[in-house]
Amino acid sequence: MKNTIALSVLLMLALVAGAVAQNTAKGLFASKCALCHGPDASAQTAMGKTLKIRDFHSADVQKQTDADLKTVVTKGKGKMPAFGGKLTGEEIDQLVGYIREIGKQQK
Repeated sequence: MKNTIALSVLLMLALVAGAVAQNTAKGLFASKCALCHGPDASAQTAMGKTLKIRDFHSADVQKQTDADLKTVVTKGKGKMPAFGGKLTGEEIDQLVGYIREIGKQQK
């Protein structure tokens, strides 16, 4: 009985932690990325169109490795600013994970 309760509590904590991480990544994206990349990551913003930013749902973005995406976020690329000094490594990892989740979503 104690083991079942303990297991249930651990499972609930894991689910909550996963939801908080997803929410944090979504919030980071909304605050740091959405201005250019758009709230749905399709880059259909004035800035996205002007700079010809790629849609995060696209195969071109999704085929990049996590390390490639992390480098772009950390060091910047082209007109995109570097976020290495503005975000922690953990936050950048969360954004990369969120970009992966975006790739799984239907537009």
